[in-house]
Amino acid sequence: MSAILVTGGAGFLGSHLCDRLIERGDDVICVDNFFTGRKQNIQHLIGHPQFELVRHDIVHPLYLECDQIYNLACPASPVAYQYNAIKTIKTSTVGMVNVLGLAKRCRARILHASTSEVYGDPEVHPQTEDYWGHVNPLGPRSCYDEGKRVAESLCMNYHLAHDLEVRLIRIFNTYGPRMDPNDGRVISNFITQALRGEPLTIYGDGSQTRSFCYVDDLIAGMMKLMDNDEHTGPFNIGNPVENSMLELAEKVLAETQSKSELKNLELPADDPKQRCPNIEKARTLLGWEPKVPLETGLKSTVAYYREQLGV
Repeated sequence: MSAILVTGGAGFLGSHLCDRLIERGDDVICVDNFFTGRKQNIQHLIGHPQFELVRHDIVHPLYLECDQIYNLACPASPVAYQYNAIKTIKTSTVGMVNVLGLAKRCRARILHASTSEVYGDPEVHPQTEDYWGHVNPLGPRSCYDEGKRVAESLCMNYHLAHDLEVRLIRIFNTYGPRMDPNDGRVISNFITQALRGEPLTIYGDGSQTRSFCYVDDLIAGMMKLMDNDEHTGPFNIGNPVENSMLELAEKVLAETQSKSELKNLELPADDPKQRCPNIEKARTLLGWEPKVPLETGLKSTVAYYREQLGV
């Protein structure tokens, strides 16, 4: 049994991670400031003898004892991270320093949840971990992109300077139950619009692609990386199967049996045209690859949103 700290533990990914760790027998300390995290995501864990909830913002120092740290604290959807861009940057910089300082004091292994956004609007496809990226440092997404890039640099420098055990994961588009219906990402947008009978908003001509990884697969990859004793990373964790936005819209309409039409809007600034991980490194060194097809994952996600929206 280990004492494991999960920052951002009431969020979409963090709450699923808390579940898996507790199922395994670990003691979990969930830290969240509830900016985007939701109490309903962890309500079923309140009162569990292996679960502790701490309301705290990692921009301020945190003092506790733990064996491992999963750092998932940061708004992840464009709507959320652009709402308060300075706060987003501080979470990935000041907050990262605070969490690394805690790991150093406790001699805890730390896994940092980075993102495919470090690749920006990529000129290399699919993206491999040795690609340095194509990021606009002054654009509307830079608070998140550049914040996450600095966070990776901080992790590696703590690793080199203090021999801290660091693990870096670059998360590609992930979906599933507990994703906030209003978080502004494409799968949540499409499903909620379809269930409400509203037009599905397609930005640009819909030819841009994304790869979608079901949450259970993502959490399995994250835990495999944390529990390996050899590799620091970074590791791409995502699904290498690409879908255009038009293809995704068709799949959502089929699963929801909605009659919604498509509505084209202007493409947002710096929106990547392609986003797809090369996961050979994770396959080879971690023995991980996704197992849940998009159609299967959409079925459980749609069921969750039907319950949430009451439709």
